[in-house]
Amino acid sequence: MAVAHWGNVYYQDRFAGTLRQEPGGRCSFAYDDDYVDADGPAIAHTLPLEITTHYTEGGLPPFFDNLVAEGWLRNAQARALGVHPDDRLALLLSFGRDCAGAVSVVDPEPRDDLELDPSDQQTFAALAGRASLSGIQPKLTVVQTPQGFRPTGSNELGTHIAKLPSGELPDIIEMEWLTTQAARTLLPEEPIADTQIAALGNIAGEALIVRRFDRTQDGKKLHFEEFNQLLGNLSAAKYEGSYENMAQFILKTPNCIPAEAERLFRRILVRLLLGDTDAHLKNFAMFHTNDGLRLAPSYDFVAGSFYGQFDTIALAIGGAANVRIGELKPKHIIGLGEGFSLSSAAMRLAVGDLEKRRDSAATAIAEAGFGRARLRDGIINIMEKRWNGSFASIGRLSSKKRAGVGRR
Repeated sequence: MAVAHWGNVYYQDRFAGTLRQEPGGRCSFAYDDDYVDADGPAIAHTLPLEITTHYTEGGLPPFFDNLVAEGWLRNAQARALGVHPDDRLALLLSFGRDCAGAVSVVDPEPRDDLELDPSDQQTFAALAGRASLSGIQPKLTVVQTPQGFRPTGSNELGTHIAKLPSGELPDIIEMEWLTTQAARTLLPEEPIADTQIAALGNIAGEALIVRRFDRTQDGKKLHFEEFNQLLGNLSAAKYEGSYENMAQFILKTPNCIPAEAERLFRRILVRLLLGDTDAHLKNFAMFHTNDGLRLAPSYDFVAGSFYGQFDTIALAIGGAANVRIGELKPKHIIGLGEGFSLSSAAMRLAVGDLEKRRDSAATAIAEAGFGRARLRDGIINIMEKRWNGSFASIGRLSSKKRAGVGRR
């Protein structure tokens, strides 16, 4: 367990401020005066650069709360520290050295005596890297060497993330790789995280290796925030809200480009076409750049509806919540586009581009070198059902709707 109830916060390698837990559970973050005087970058959209203290009642500020590990990794970290999994500050202080983006949190009095079991190679490797990763799937940070990939050491920063097989979801590694390949074909102009399936050092079996887009070739950290952070939500709220919330954030936030909303719309259409029902607010992100916030590459494509228990779309769409993927209708897609402030022509163009590319996407899946035939056929069948049930008639319906508006 962390000895202190506060930690030093760094932006890249610059000391930016202090995160502190106060009596009663209230947390605070304050920028360092020198960092403010030097006009350093704000570490979060919800934490503007200013000489004042940002307080949050009852827990971490949302930006930091979203940096805490989830699922299997969170539970493993808690066991190693001997703390409750809900002690989020303790987890972040001990494992916040390598977080998503350019921000890290460092315990001023770190504990080195973690309760690790060397015989459990998977857990041992995940904890040794002292990284904090989102998502419930077992994963760890890794580095690439001339000999292949291996888990990061205690003083290294991961260049890649390795997603490990899950006993509860058979073929999940191959599933994500195949879904990503299809998405790459459907969105040829869009950046998508690089993935490959490879062996991982002394850990048995293969893993899905994802190159981190928040790290440059020379190891520099690039700063981004998931939309759950940008919207000021706690991590547990990643399934709350709608896809339209992200578009409205882009359209209403200074230094964002309105055209990015259309790009995001197309990305969401692809996820729906592929049956990616788990596309929540932490699966979309924006870079902090000198010119403002810009969409980060797409990542975490999984045709989750292949597994029957994941048949409900993660977020509200077109004004409807808890929509089952099999009940997704053209009206939902049109409502989504309207929530993105898109014209009927822009919606038809986006759907038309999918129609031109979906045969190529199906071919990419069918001819892939990974995954069993049942899995490949399953994803292709999902695409066919979604096209016929959700997309095929959108052009006709949107034209009728536009004509109806004109007659008024």
